[in-house]
Amino acid sequence: MASESSGAAEREDLDERLLEKLLAEAHTAAPMDLPGVVNRCATAIGLESVVIYLVDIQQRHLVPLTHGLPVIDLDASVAGWTYRTLDLRVEECGDGALTAWLPLVDGVERLGILGVRTVALDPVRLRRSRMLASVLAMAITSKRAYSDSFARHSRTEPMDLPAEMLRALLPPRTIGSEHAVSTAVLEPAYHIGGDAFDHSLTQSTLHAAIFDAMGHNLASGLTTSVALAGCRNARRAGAELPELVDTIDQALGRWLPDQYCTGIVTQLDLTEGIFRWCNCGHPPPLLIRGQQVVDAALERTPQPPMGLPAQFATEPRAAYEVVLEPGDRVLLYTDGVTESRIEGGTEFGLRRFTDSIIRGAAAGELAPEALRRIIHSVLDLQKNVLRDDASLLLIEWRSPRPRSAPLAPAPAPGPATSSARVIRT
Repeated sequence: MASESSGAAEREDLDERLLEKLLAEAHTAAPMDLPGVVNRCATAIGLESVVIYLVDIQQRHLVPLTHGLPVIDLDASVAGWTYRTLDLRVEECGDGALTAWLPLVDGVERLGILGVRTVALDPVRLRRSRMLASVLAMAITSKRAYSDSFARHSRTEPMDLPAEMLRALLPPRTIGSEHAVSTAVLEPAYHIGGDAFDHSLTQSTLHAAIFDAMGHNLASGLTTSVALAGCRNARRAGAELPELVDTIDQALGRWLPDQYCTGIVTQLDLTEGIFRWCNCGHPPPLLIRGQQVVDAALERTPQPPMGLPAQFATEPRAAYEVVLEPGDRVLLYTDGVTESRIEGGTEFGLRRFTDSIIRGAAAGELAPEALRRIIHSVLDLQKNVLRDDASLLLIEWRSPRPRSAPLAPAPAPGPATSSARVIRT
């Protein structure tokens, strides 16, 4: 018994020293030196080799950081299954060795996967492999902010200037906590002109927004950039939603008076599930409950686009509220999704889009994976060719505690008013 305790202590001490060494080297290493750093550490802990794969922008492929290795199809591989589900998978290599695939995740943001080759995958090696994956995820996240290396590896074609400008301003694709997740995608990935999203977490609130600027050029990107800046400036000052939109209105009116954008800004109370939103000339959000889209659940009288309040507004900006049920998802989208054309010239339309959502939700997948499948189904039906930007943002709420009694059903949507209206669902 004493020898077993001594052995366990030695292993833990080795793990601690290796973690310290890896953290120190990863902190100072250049981005493209990370594979070498990781493999030196892997050899020391009894692994043969480790390969880092990053997901491409459209989340269709896993691209190795090590030169000379093939790109992996995300939808047709064991490695891709790990990315889609965030679960460990192990493959036999044919020469007696094994490859363990582990997810690379920063919080809830999926970065890629780690391929670990080893002759055996006992609990000690598995623990150390997971240690490597955790440290690597943090290192990649910190270094991609100031290096082009990871950006180049995640692209499969050149990017337009408006898209380059907007993507430089975007937050991570997915953020979240144990209570809520917000995840977004933008298409066409390399040619977006005026679509963008934003989301942020505080201790009590998930903030999320989607924007769609007039046009599809550099001016559209500038419009969205100003809207994003106005949104963040007001949010960080503690503004309520109507005040936040007013800040964007004033910024666009001052700096880009001939431009406007539609959009939705939202807040989700993480404890109670109270969802608040302000819709400025945008398609209404969709409520997904029990793998179905609830018809017209979040439709309200539309308000003018941001940047045009003086010409069209007759009332102050209004925010609305509903109380979500645990597991509810709210989907925001731009009109480029529903107004795009499928083969034969027919408009894609809201019904086909809703069918795509239901199929994605019915698979019972994680919110980021459900959104990835939804946007891919939209793109596949249109042969990957879009006439306009098509963006999606999905919010999921998970109740932090059970409720004592069911809430009353929601009344039918009514006309907009200047004050907030609570609808209990």
